[in-house]
Amino acid sequence: MNLFAELGISTERAEQLEKLGFTTPTNIQAQAIPQLLAGRDVVGQSQTGTGKTAAFSLPILEQLDVNHRAVQALVLTPTRELAMQVHDAIEQFIGNDGLRVLAIYGGQSIERQISQLKRGVHMVVGTPGRVIDLLDRGCLKLDSVKWFVLDEADEMLSMGFIDDVEKILSQAPKERQTALFSATMPPSIRSLVNRFLVSPATVTVEQPKAAPNKINQVAYLIPRHWTKAKALQPILEMEDPETALIFVRTRRTAAELTSQLQGAGHSVDEYHGDLSQQARERLLSRFRNRQVRWVVATDIAARGLDVDQLSHVINFDLPDSPETYVHRIGRTGRAGKEGTAISLVQPFERRKQQGFERHVRQSWHVLTIPTRAQIEARHIDKLQEQVREALAGERLASFLPIVSELIEKYDPQAIAAAALQIAYDETRPAWLQQSEADIPSEDMSTPKPKLVKRREGSSDRPRTSWSKSDGNSEEERRGTPKPKPRITRRSDVSMTPKKLGSPTARESAS
Repeated sequence: MNLFAELGISTERAEQLEKLGFTTPTNIQAQAIPQLLAGRDVVGQSQTGTGKTAAFSLPILEQLDVNHRAVQALVLTPTRELAMQVHDAIEQFIGNDGLRVLAIYGGQSIERQISQLKRGVHMVVGTPGRVIDLLDRGCLKLDSVKWFVLDEADEMLSMGFIDDVEKILSQAPKERQTALFSATMPPSIRSLVNRFLVSPATVTVEQPKAAPNKINQVAYLIPRHWTKAKALQPILEMEDPETALIFVRTRRTAAELTSQLQGAGHSVDEYHGDLSQQARERLLSRFRNRQVRWVVATDIAARGLDVDQLSHVINFDLPDSPETYVHRIGRTGRAGKEGTAISLVQPFERRKQQGFERHVRQSWHVLTIPTRAQIEARHIDKLQEQVREALAGERLASFLPIVSELIEKYDPQAIAAAALQIAYDETRPAWLQQSEADIPSEDMSTPKPKLVKRREGSSDRPRTSWSKSDGNSEEERRGTPKPKPRITRRSDVSMTPKKLGSPTARESAS
């Protein structure tokens, strides 16, 4: 017997699920489906990716009246991307039942959505703003709603939609079945549950910690006086991600970082709330088809942006909570594949890093910014591999006459080396060809002054020799004179100068 059928799902729909590759219910589905089929309200605490869309939609689809062309079920999601994702999943579950589901969200023609509502739909998946807009216009009727689902309620809270959600809930019939799903349960969400749900059954799915054997977690320490944007460039050259989601905090950072990486010749684009719906869908399609290698995205926009076999997740900006960190890195290392999660950590973020390590119960592999020598060595290794592939290929014979002609005047090894030099120079990253001052050439750590005695015959007054961590530091660009360290006889006191109010001073004082 089909395992979904054992939960109460009809044989026909269970067979439809089997065609889609769904043979075994997930933990959240096994708990929630029987409760919803029994008519109970449900509170589910689970992260994205646990299968909760099927958990709430399958019981609803089983009970919708296909002959009643009115909105009988309403699903609210925090973002348009998640609305589209939930809508597409439900359409697959429907099969040939004749049921109609409609996604409504901003950025799409409201007239078209109104037209589809007038023709009659059984289920609506939408964002709070567009739902309220259609309610105010009188185009969306909730009189026949028997099922109400609030998906990712904690995101609704963080995005400021809770008031809109309460307004929508207050207009829905009191005789209804309500399901609420949230990754976390802050007090405001619990208050919402107490006000609008009746004796709900609680189902909880422990979000698994990031699997150590599947996700390699790496931290790159950003040197003082370095920007993260400057540090990211050599990191990307060293790691060379096949596909990557680069998480940033703000839309402005997403736009600026994307522009910088594109200027360096990388295949990258930005994904945030300022983009039109058409632009988002176009980028998502290009990313999934590997036409764009990397995407710089904000957390909110990235909801629903799932890509199979994502090789890297990069935390350009560390998130505020461990839960968000786990959600981010969980996008890689899926389906038995290995993945890499890279975090850029500034000195003042070390405590946050340690908190995340405790949460996932795994220490990160801490690295320093790759040096010029390391990056060039990696590119030479790649070039060697390409040469080996060429030697095994069929096109090699086309170039042998050229070699035969050159070998009369030059040493064979010199000819090969010249060819490799040409190939290397053509594939060498543009930013790596800049002046030495813009590229790290040695291990970058906080600079400390060294006391060097003058040679015999000179003044006995000691002088300070400064080792430079960055030839293009902010102080040097502004022309600020180098600070003179205070000389003290205590050998255990750091000689690094600190300005009053500087980040270094504040950190030392705390």
